[in-house]
Amino acid sequence: MLYQQLLSELEANADTKYRDFNRRLLKNDKLKVIGIRVPDLRKISKRFSSDDIENILYFPDEYYEVTFIKLTAVSRLEYGEFLKYIDKCVSLIDNWAVCDCFVPKCIEKHKDEFLPYIDKYLNTDGEFYQRFALTTLLQFYLEEKYLDYIFSAVVKAYTEKYYYVHMAAAWLIAEVLVKYYGRGVEFLNSASLNVKTHNKAIQKANESFRLSQERKNFLKEIKR
Repeated sequence: MLYQQLLSELEANADTKYRDFNRRLLKNDKLKVIGIRVPDLRKISKRFSSDDIENILYFPDEYYEVTFIKLTAVSRLEYGEFLKYIDKCVSLIDNWAVCDCFVPKCIEKHKDEFLPYIDKYLNTDGEFYQRFALTTLLQFYLEEKYLDYIFSAVVKAYTEKYYYVHMAAAWLIAEVLVKYYGRGVEFLNSASLNVKTHNKAIQKANESFRLSQERKNFLKEIKR
C-alpha cells in the first residue's frame, strides 16, 4: 500500500466528532488528527506484514493515525526483527496516546534482554523516550524481581521536568502499591521521589478499587 492510498482510506472513514474529541484529549495543538478510532487503526495495521515495515516506516508522520499504524505494525514483530526498528519507533513518539498504545508483546519473553534499551531511553533527555521506558516497565516488569530496578528508574526519570514522565512514574508506583504494597510503602517512605510525583502516586493508588480502605487511609497519612 502506498502512503496516499492509506491516507485516502483514513480520510474517507474519518469521524469528525471523534477527531475533535481526540484532539482535546491528546493536548497537542501541533498534532494533526484525522479522526479514526483505535480499534480501527489496529485493524488497518494488521494488513502490514514484516515485509512491509521498511516501506511504511518511510511514510510521512504528519498525522497521528499514520504514526499509530506504523508503531502498531512494528509492535507485532518477533523480537529479533522488532529490535531493528525500536530506536526509530521510539523517536517517532510525540504524544501520550501513541506512547501508551505502543506495547510490543515480544518483550514479554525477553525482559532481561530488553533492559539495556530501557536504560538507554531513561538516560535520553526526551519526554516520550522516558515515558516509553516507564510504560514498558508498567506493562511487562511488575514482578518482585524487578522492583528495585523500577524504583531506580522512577528516581532517575525527569519527573520534575516533564509532565508526562511525572504522570507515568506516578502511575507505575501506584501499580506497585496495588501489587506489592509493603515494598511500595517502603519506597515512598524513603522520600526518593520529588513531592509532586510522590503525592500523585498516592492519589492514583487511592483511585484504585484494588486497595482496601485501610491501606488507602494509611497512604493519605504519608503524603508530603
